[in-house]
Amino acid sequence: MTQRDDDSLVDPILVTGAAGFIGHAVSRRLIERGEHVIGIDNLNDYYDPKLKGARLRNLEILPQFQFEEMDVSDSDNVRQLVQDKGVKRIIHLAAQAGVRYSIENPFAYQKSNLQGHLSLLEASRHAEDFQHLVYASSSSVYGDKPMGGAGFVEEEPAIDPVSLYAATKRSCELMSASYAKLYGFPQTGLRFFTVYGPWGRPDMAYFGFTKKILAGEAIEVYGEGKMARDFTYIDDIVDGILGSLDNPPASGEHRLLNIGDSRPVGLMEMIKALEQALGIEAEKIMRPMQPGDVTATYADISKLHALTGYEPKVMLEDGLKRFVSWYREFYGNAPPA
Repeated sequence: MTQRDDDSLVDPILVTGAAGFIGHAVSRRLIERGEHVIGIDNLNDYYDPKLKGARLRNLEILPQFQFEEMDVSDSDNVRQLVQDKGVKRIIHLAAQAGVRYSIENPFAYQKSNLQGHLSLLEASRHAEDFQHLVYASSSSVYGDKPMGGAGFVEEEPAIDPVSLYAATKRSCELMSASYAKLYGFPQTGLRFFTVYGPWGRPDMAYFGFTKKILAGEAIEVYGEGKMARDFTYIDDIVDGILGSLDNPPASGEHRLLNIGDSRPVGLMEMIKALEQALGIEAEKIMRPMQPGDVTATYADISKLHALTGYEPKVMLEDGLKRFVSWYREFYGNAPPA
């Protein structure tokens, strides 16, 4: 435990995937508000480990942050850490991400997503006076939806995932529902819609486009540019995560909440905003939809708003300008190798 300025003790919060995009941002915000954070991450090489290392260094200079290099699928070590440190709240963000990568490396998802989630459930149920498990699900559990209608709502059946990644995330939700009923600890699953911003993931489209445009290379636009996404800025996402953490459901309740922007943006519109932020027009090569992709995802966020007052503030044009500014500072004007 750490001590606040008013001499009260604060139980540490465990953040899994702390060197990841969202985990890094959540950990910093928690520390800014006076929390003690224990971060774990296995620092794998799914994407540039240098970026993960830089995020981690941002956190390790803060006295209220403690890092343990650990794989979430290592259930014995995770459970021991939770027990030894007196953890009562967990934000579980570690996972193997990426729809397309799940087609190439399916067993990475079995280990990180399924086994890893079960590991956190077991650690939570054995923890003393455990208060709340908040975990990352995904909008991909909904499957596809044509543009023009209302956003996805949590009550819609999530029974037709179009990728293994989506199937693992839906499986995690079902495991959590069963553990809530069996063992009585509160849980919140957050269905994330496309998250972007500074310190983001290099496998995301906006990041890859930036790299190619600065290198003078053509970008490949899948789905003939007709796809749409609910691009949600990282600071807004963190608002929703912490709001959810601070408003746990009743003991034994498992709830699912959408967390997105609720303003779907077409892929070509996103590219145009990125070109404006970079001051460079991209050469575009149109490609068909790839396996596992969906046409459109966008969120109905009324439940999260009612619970926490969640209201996304950053428009895509401004968010991409902030991302480009960070990218140029971090990499220079030259794209990473």
